[in-house]
Amino acid sequence: MIIYGVAALAACHLAGVILGDLLGVLLGVQSNVGGVGFAMLLLIVASDWLRRTGRLPALSEQGILFWSAMYIPIVVAMAAQQNVVAALAGGPVAIIAGVGATIACVALVPVVARIGGQDAPLPPLMAQEA
Repeated sequence: MIIYGVAALAACHLAGVILGDLLGVLLGVQSNVGGVGFAMLLLIVASDWLRRTGRLPALSEQGILFWSAMYIPIVVAMAAQQNVVAALAGGPVAIIAGVGATIACVALVPVVARIGGQDAPLPPLMAQEA
């Protein structure tokens, strides 16, 4: 059932919104800065930790995966609503945040690549799958 895992998603979203608001205050911006991104990262870390410790039932995992996939259109819709020209005219904070996020993402690629370990490669596609 998809309802399972919604509590984990809600907790991560709430924590992400709070972190985004705090970051906005620290940067002197009257806005949430990266709240949905923080929420997604928290959800990934929390669900991975629950899975590793054996505390994540299969139904809850399916619910978390469903709602995680729903985040992508939400983030795209939120980004489409932002006024980039006004943000850039407001000062260097938007440029610094964008450059900082890009550098952090590039730096974390090797870290994320090592999370899964050295598992066997995927089997080749069968004729009906190609």
